Amino acid sequence: MALRVTQGMLNTQLLRNLNGNMTRMEGLQDQLSTGRRINKPSDDPVGISFSMRYRSELDTNDQYKRNVDATVSFLDYTDTMLDQTGSVMQRARELAVAAANGTNSEDSLNAMKTEIDQLYGQMVNIGNSQFNGKYVFNGQITDKAPFPDADNAANAVTDNGEIKFEIGAGVQIAMNKTAEQIFGTSGTTNNVFQILKDLSAALGSGDSAGIQKSIGLMDERMSVVLGARSDVGAKTNRVQLAEDRLSDIGINLQNLQSKTEDADMSLVITNLKMEENVYQASLSAGSKVIVPTLVDFLR
Repeated sequence: MALRVTQGMLNTQLLRNLNGNMTRMEGLQDQLSTGRRINKPSDDPVGISFSMRYRSELDTNDQYKRNVDATVSFLDYTDTMLDQTGSVMQRARELAVAAANGTNSEDSLNAMKTEIDQLYGQMVNIGNSQFNGKYVFNGQITDKAPFPDADNAANAVTDNGEIKFEIGAGVQIAMNKTAEQIFGTSGTTNNVFQILKDLSAALGSGDSAGIQKSIGLMDERMSVVLGARSDVGAKTNRVQLAEDRLSDIGINLQNLQSKTEDADMSLVITNLKMEENVYQASLSAGSKVIVPTLVDFLR
């Protein structure tokens, strides 16, 4: 038996088709206004899973880049402090060499002693250096000064913990130098503060042997400081290479994300114009499908 098609069925089908056309135009208009092919999970369930993965990897990569920036800044500041440490020790060595020839008067030795005492105070200041409110040379205890008692700095107990930053997946680097590594072990004659104190005492008493001994100890400590600067420089180079790698990874992830999410604007505009034409044609056809009523025939 043939199915009877009523006017109500024609009207319902027309409205359904018009609504479908409107829905497609809405989706294309969303893509056109946002520039994105995927605006909600239903647009592309598979694509949205890749998109979320790329976003997560980009966030992680950005955190690594922030870690790299912080590490480079800290290493640069540490290198500056080590340079100042070397300058102080070099000046102290020059004074010691000048005093070791045995021809200096008592006034000259006292003047040198006064300068050595000032250099000692400067070395304490360097040891208590802060970067972004954190003490640089006290290991992981960054909220406490490593040398709170300037007069007893040679016997200060400092922390030897490493501060590590993650600059890549599973890649960590220790960015700090401890007080013991730079200034020497607490309570030993090779401690830089003890060297300066002994040199000051030797200058005050005219002890040539003590002055000569201080020169040798300073040479040893300066070699350690130079070695530390070399290590800091090597780490800085490594971190900068890691920074370049992270930048390349970020660009690659952004390209992948763009290919997954971004809309082809020329294609979107073309499809939108086509859907608009289809919609206009549907309205035109609908005006013919909805026939006049019986009242119109009785006029």
